[in-house]
Amino acid sequence: MLAPVRTPALHPDSRRIIAARALRTFGFGCTSVLLAARLTADSFSPTQIGVLIAVACAGSVTGTVVMATCADRCGRRASLLVSALLMAAAGAVFATCHSYPLLLVAAFVGTVSPSTNDNTPFSGVEQAVLAHSTPADGHTRVFTWYNVTAQLAGALGGLGAAGLASVDTAHAGQHAFTLYAVLALAVGLLVARMSPQAEAPARRHGTRPVTEGVPARARTLAALFGLDAFAGGLVVQALLAWWLHERYGVALSGLGLLFFAMNLAAALAQLAAPALAARRGLLPAMLWPHAVSNLLLLSVAFAPTYAAAAALLISRCALSKIDVPARQAFTAAIVAPSQRTATASLTSAARSIAVTTSPLAATALTIPPPAAVATPLIAAAVLGLAYDALLLRAFGHDPSGRPAPAKPARRPSPRPTGDLADRVPTRR
Repeated sequence: MLAPVRTPALHPDSRRIIAARALRTFGFGCTSVLLAARLTADSFSPTQIGVLIAVACAGSVTGTVVMATCADRCGRRASLLVSALLMAAAGAVFATCHSYPLLLVAAFVGTVSPSTNDNTPFSGVEQAVLAHSTPADGHTRVFTWYNVTAQLAGALGGLGAAGLASVDTAHAGQHAFTLYAVLALAVGLLVARMSPQAEAPARRHGTRPVTEGVPARARTLAALFGLDAFAGGLVVQALLAWWLHERYGVALSGLGLLFFAMNLAAALAQLAAPALAARRGLLPAMLWPHAVSNLLLLSVAFAPTYAAAAALLISRCALSKIDVPARQAFTAAIVAPSQRTATASLTSAARSIAVTTSPLAATALTIPPPAAVATPLIAAAVLGLAYDALLLRAFGHDPSGRPAPAKPARRPSPRPTGDLADRVPTRR
């Protein structure tokens, strides 16, 4: 049994970052459910909806790259505040405007997310602030709360969407984006209250930060994270629901309880990450739960009954997200503090690009006969295991992934005895 890890209270800036992400992800959870309905109400075609979502994803990637290069020089607080204001403006446009070109512009610049995954321009800067404001031995803990609160907020956002739809179905999407704009303004207020300690080290000392290149090891890590995100995108919730319905004849309406249990298990399981990382190291905390979850996913493809598949999926979700806090802590550990914003943004952009493209591949794999043998699930599991093996090979000997060595207890010098004791003067 893993012993609990005791660390000091979170820094006020860390608490503001965690609260800001929770508010933002609640908005994502609410609007992502109603986005298609909001656009359909304006008589946009499925092709136009797909193009708008693609543009929104491209905007997130572009914004992430811009933040990677500019945030430390222009100021992290100012960069996050501008992003929050753009998000609020996008919410206002989607709540009131019916012009497709204007909606495209708002989707590109305003962090309109089609899911609760927060691969947005905010995430790289936020992760750098969390790493700077927390001692190294507390990184996994602070990233755990950063992710758990967001995942729970995203789930609540989905419930909020259901509540809005039950009150006013015709205008639920517009109401959701009005709420989205208000939440974005609240995020801006939290960011504005952050202390000067949130800025890059050089900027805090009154000098202009020097933009450093991202080291090769960080680029390797970004490529591997992209592979992992691509694998995860092959089994996104919508496609998984379709497969369960086709394979076992389960009504789509009856899958809600299963996905709620899966998301809850994924959120709560992350609470084990700090203790696991403290005892085994960051890299084992990333690898072993993730590898076992991929083996469970592979087993789902051959489950004989729906009950067996559901049990395997819940077990898989209880392990698949444990690696997320350790992964973010490891990303902060392998580079210098001045490189953290660029590195975290690079890895976030890599994951965004991969998640954007993998559903297209999954859709192709769901065309019979591949669908008959659960090809997307098998491909996702195999690619996930390949990621684990490649990560171990690339960073298995990196000291950043190992637990910190315990400092030996200092023993008092023994008091001399015998003749030697008579010759050693006693200090008074």
